[in-house]
Amino acid sequence: MSGRPMPCSPREVGSLFLFEKLSPEQLGRLCAAGRVERFEPGPVYTEGEPATCFYVMIEGTVVLSRRVGGDDVEVSRTSQRGVYAGSMQAYLGDRVPQVYNNSMRVTEPTRFFVLPAETFSGFMQEWFPMAVHLLEGLFFGSKSMQRAIGQRERLLALGSLSAGLTHELNNPAAAAVRATATLRERVGKMRHKLRVISAGSYAPEVLANLIEIQERTAERVAKAPVLSPLEASDREDAVTDWLDDHDIPEGWRIAPVFVQAGLDIDWLDQVAAAVDEAILPSAIGWLNYTVETELLMDEIDDSTSRISHLVDAAKQYSQLDRAPFQVADVHDLLDSTLLMLSGKIGPRIKVVKDYDRTAPKVPAYPAELNQVWTNLIDNAVHAIDSTGGEGTLTVRTALDHDRLLVEFRDTGPGVPKEIRSRIFDPFFTTKPVGEGTGLGLDISWRIVVNKHHGSLLVESEPGDTRFQVLLPLTAAEPDTSPEEPA
Repeated sequence: MSGRPMPCSPREVGSLFLFEKLSPEQLGRLCAAGRVERFEPGPVYTEGEPATCFYVMIEGTVVLSRRVGGDDVEVSRTSQRGVYAGSMQAYLGDRVPQVYNNSMRVTEPTRFFVLPAETFSGFMQEWFPMAVHLLEGLFFGSKSMQRAIGQRERLLALGSLSAGLTHELNNPAAAAVRATATLRERVGKMRHKLRVISAGSYAPEVLANLIEIQERTAERVAKAPVLSPLEASDREDAVTDWLDDHDIPEGWRIAPVFVQAGLDIDWLDQVAAAVDEAILPSAIGWLNYTVETELLMDEIDDSTSRISHLVDAAKQYSQLDRAPFQVADVHDLLDSTLLMLSGKIGPRIKVVKDYDRTAPKVPAYPAELNQVWTNLIDNAVHAIDSTGGEGTLTVRTALDHDRLLVEFRDTGPGVPKEIRSRIFDPFFTTKPVGEGTGLGLDISWRIVVNKHHGSLLVESEPGDTRFQVLLPLTAAEPDTSPEEPA
């Protein structure tokens, strides 16, 4: 939008704090190269357009805003003379995209001193060469530092996740190893018991009955009901008494195994009726090995399934075998992240999943969204830990008009109002030295807002802090542009 041209006064331009140290000759050159324009209430320029001009306000009121998702969010409103905006990085040339990083509008008739971007860059190079070098170093050095620290944060997160995953894998792996060793021993004893039985002078129908009972026993183990501790204790006492009454040795040791397998006195009576009394102890011993073998195989199956589930969750979290941009189910991403962070969350923090499973999939970069979930969950855990380590983390999903809401709610102390506007700033952190880089929320903001065209909001009061990620349900094209600073 163009304003109405007005006369340029070197004296008036020199009264602005940005130009107050310039010589009369320099002020004259500014007025000759630039212009004064009067803008009526409305837009001056729009975020994302080519940055063609540098604006310095002489009088009036300006409002700066940023595009967040589908909304324009006001970031600054001022009537202070001399404030500036526009092509402030023109001196960097084509080394950075020369576009407006925000939108500017005026709320009343406002006058600006307007300088073309190329002219502004030329004056900077001519009048302040040392300052230009310092600003270039500051700009690119800051970008490099952010990338380096961001990479370090990713590595720290990877190390933490690797440690947690190793811990989670160790338990089922150790259980599988123990069960395998015990299974080998039980199978060996079963072979020995079978040899003893087969060496006796038993009729073929007796052995056939034993084999049939063994098959039915294995079937009952697979269908064993889950008993309460009191029910299991009562049934163990009854089975132990039955075994003692029938002179079965070590009935106290066999009874818990039988009860765990779903076997009861009625089943034992069937076994006693099917075999001679003389071989009943051997038959019970042989069937005990059958039951133990089935239970051990179930334990190995559970352990290996757990390992497979953890590996699948790790693949889902890392997205190593998936396309960078795809239509994804955020619930799968959330579940894999929570599983990866379960070691860090610990048993003292209750995790509540309040998912709307009817919500559709969203176009996304899944690996990067997992990084957002990781940062937000990590912050929630840290907040809860600061109040004693006990609390609740609630992860909620819901449809919010044409966007998908993913909310992380914790019962920590909350974000103080005086710093709430700074938490997304790079390098700002409330964590102790060495525990945070101050880039977690900044990186999350870039991923959600810049790459997914969504919104990242925070609502907080003591005991109820909510970080809300709003993702659009549709996307025309994947965004492959580099991330811009928040």
